Amino acid sequence: MSETPPNTLQYRFDGPEEAPVLILGPSLGTTWHMWDRQVPELAKQWRVFRFDLPGHGGAPAYPAGSVTDLTTRLLATLEGLGVQRFGYAGCAFGGAVGIELALRHPERLASLALIAASPRFGTADEFRQRGVIVRTNGLDPIARTAPDRWFTSGFAAAQPAITEWAVQMVRTTDPGCYIAACEALASFDVRPELGRVGVPTLVLVGSDDQVTGPAEARTLVAGIPDARLAVVPGASHLVPVEQPAAVTDLLVRHFSTAWQPPFEISTGQHALPAAALKPVLSAAPAQPVQTGPVAEIAPVAVPPEAQGRPDPYDAGIKVRREVLGDAHVDRALAQADEFSGDFQEFITRYAWGEIWDRPGLDRRTRSCITLTALVAGGHLDELAFHTRAALRNGLTPDEIKEVLLQAAVYCGVPAANSAFKVAQQVIREETTPQE
Repeated sequence: MSETPPNTLQYRFDGPEEAPVLILGPSLGTTWHMWDRQVPELAKQWRVFRFDLPGHGGAPAYPAGSVTDLTTRLLATLEGLGVQRFGYAGCAFGGAVGIELALRHPERLASLALIAASPRFGTADEFRQRGVIVRTNGLDPIARTAPDRWFTSGFAAAQPAITEWAVQMVRTTDPGCYIAACEALASFDVRPELGRVGVPTLVLVGSDDQVTGPAEARTLVAGIPDARLAVVPGASHLVPVEQPAAVTDLLVRHFSTAWQPPFEISTGQHALPAAALKPVLSAAPAQPVQTGPVAEIAPVAVPPEAQGRPDPYDAGIKVRREVLGDAHVDRALAQADEFSGDFQEFITRYAWGEIWDRPGLDRRTRSCITLTALVAGGHLDELAFHTRAALRNGLTPDEIKEVLLQAAVYCGVPAANSAFKVAQQVIREETTPQE
C-alpha cells in the first residue's frame, strides 16, 4: 500500500520483487479489487502492480481531467518506485491509459492487453451527460445501473453478492473524481493514431459487452499492427470479474509469449519502431500498401488579413462541440445551406474560436454571462441550449437559478419568468437519470 501525494496514484504490489512488473489498470467506477481473481496466478511470474483511479477505493480525491493526466501520474508513481519497463493490461478506462502509454511512451512498454477497450468510448455527449447527472443527483443513479452495464443478466442474478459489491464500489467513489474521469473519456479519441501502437497487443472483449463490445475490439485489432483478438463467451463489460479463469489464462499466455525486449540503445536515444501507415478503421481485410506517388492535399488559401496568425475556425469548432455538444452542432451544420452556411462559419470562427476560446475567463463564467445576456435579449431558443451548455460547463442547477434571479433584478421580472420556464424544462431533461 502507498501514501499518495497529488501527482501520483494509490497502488499495491503482489508477487516476487525480482520478477518483471505487470500493471493492471482498472475500469471507471471500480477499484483494484476487480483484478483479485487474476492476481494469484499472475503473481507467480510477475510482480503485479495495481492502482486505483483518483477518488476510487479510498484513494485521495485529486481529479484527473484527461487520460494524459492520469498516465502522467502513473508514470510518476512508477518513477518513484524505480520501475522503468513493464507489461500493461487495462480494462475500459484502464485500457485508454494503456493505449496512451503505447502511443506516448513506447520505450516503457513491453507488452499490452486491452480489455473492454476502445479508441473512442461512445460519444463525448454521453459522458458529459453522465457527468451532469452525477453533479445533480450524486452517484446513486449510476451505481444502481452499474450491474446492467457490467454483467450479463444471468451472472447478476446468480451472483447477488458480487452485484451488490459492484453497486457499493461505484456509490463510494468521489463524485468530483468520477465527473473528471467522464470528461477524460469524453475527450479521448485516438482512432487516427492506432497505427503507431508498436507493441504486441492482446485485445480481449466479452461477447455480450454492450458498452465497448466486439465491434470496438475489432476496430482496435484492425488499427494496431501487431494485435490479436480474443472474444470471451458469456461475459459482459467487466469480463475479468465475470469470467476470471478465461481472462487469467489469456493474460498468462499473452504476456508469457509476447514480451517485447527493450529497444537497442546505441546513440543515447531509444530506437523506436517506425510509425505504421494510418489504418483504415474497420474489420475489413488489410489492403496492399500503395507504392506509387501519394496524392498531396493542396494548402487552403489564407486571406491576406489572416496571414501571420492561425485560423480560429478549428479551435472554434472544437470549443463549440465541447460546450454545446456534438448532436447540437451536427444539426446546425447539417441544416446550413448556401444561404446560411457563411453565418455558421462566421459564428464558429469568431464567437467560438475568438471569444469562447480566450483564456481570460473560464467557461463557467462565460456561461453565466451568456445566460444573463440571453435573458436580457429575450432569446429563449438560445437560452435553452445555453442552459444545457452551462450544465456541461460545470454549473449546477442551483447556480443557474441564482443567475436567473440576478437577471430578474436587472433585466426585468417578465423576462426572467420566461427564462425560468425554459431553464426548468431543460434542467429536468438533462438531470433525470436514464433508467
